[in-house]
Amino acid sequence: MTIAIVDDNATNLLIIEKILHKAGYDDLFKASSAMELFEELDMDAESSAEVPVDLILMDLMMPEIDGVEACRRIQEKERFRDIPIIFVTALGDSNKLAEALDAGAIDYVMKPINKVELLARIRSALRLKYEKDWHNERNKRIRYELDLAKQVQRSVLCAPIANESVKIGALYLPSTELAGDFYAWYPLGHGRYGIILLDMMGHGISSSLVCMYIYSALQDTINRMSDPVQVMKELNLRMMQLHMSDQLMNYYFTAIYMVLDTNARTIDYVNAGHPAGIVYADGETVLLTEGCCAIGFFEDIEIVKGSISYEQSAKIMLYTDGLLEMMEGNVEDGVQQLISELKHMEEAELAQLPQAIQEELSNNRQPDDICLVMIQAY
Repeated sequence: MTIAIVDDNATNLLIIEKILHKAGYDDLFKASSAMELFEELDMDAESSAEVPVDLILMDLMMPEIDGVEACRRIQEKERFRDIPIIFVTALGDSNKLAEALDAGAIDYVMKPINKVELLARIRSALRLKYEKDWHNERNKRIRYELDLAKQVQRSVLCAPIANESVKIGALYLPSTELAGDFYAWYPLGHGRYGIILLDMMGHGISSSLVCMYIYSALQDTINRMSDPVQVMKELNLRMMQLHMSDQLMNYYFTAIYMVLDTNARTIDYVNAGHPAGIVYADGETVLLTEGCCAIGFFEDIEIVKGSISYEQSAKIMLYTDGLLEMMEGNVEDGVQQLISELKHMEEAELAQLPQAIQEELSNNRQPDDICLVMIQAY
């Protein structure tokens, strides 16, 4: 632990040094001016560089650069903002002392120095420094774990599919490090694909963990039963297993799951309380509205399966409500805009945000996760 003592008076430096030595503080740095302190701190070093002092005791009135200005310059550097600064001064001007505290100092001691008071204030400042360092280290560990969780979450998202019968892609824009939106698709054989888009309640760590829990069940569930009604019942059962009687809030998600059969040219689906997906096929538009309530609300749910046939080709857009929230007007206006975008969207534009949404995102903060899944069946 290093304490810096800054005073243009050599006698004051010696007095404070002796008080600190007798109290057991042996790692001291003495400076007769703010510039000497700046050199010791290496003010222009990288933000990740080690901070060489843990506490600064500084005179308020010094030539060239006074204590207030020195304090301001130190506080301007992000890596020094957690260093406690205590002014040691003979100046009793309350306005000047208030200015010093506003500049970033945490306390002051009046001259002539009272040894007991000085040591008590140093102990208090170092306790505060310890607490800040502990929280900073904890936040650093949390940031590392969040980055790792983010990488894991992104790694399980499905890669695009493009072949002679189907093209599937997605756009994924989390509003925070970890998202509550999730998508997946699985080839089921014989030209059939199981495709799901879900939106977990909330976003952040807890929602992303529940998303990963559902992901762990998805591949086995979809490959084992594939039928949209059975898949939704199984996922609802998995969500109910998370419920505990002492919880104030239980998690749920909305979703659309579909089985696209490119040989039979059919789409079987269930919409579980999710914004209606859009199908544009053979010159007609169909909204995917058949289904049930959100998954995870009730143990027993009634599910209605929807079915669509097409003759030539079909374009399908699935999206989460974060997309509609970024659009002007009400929900109905947003859906109509998406229908218009889908009708005129070229194959090369699949899985791209509508231009209006791109402009909105460039000008405003994204309030919710946005996920867009686009499917072209030939």
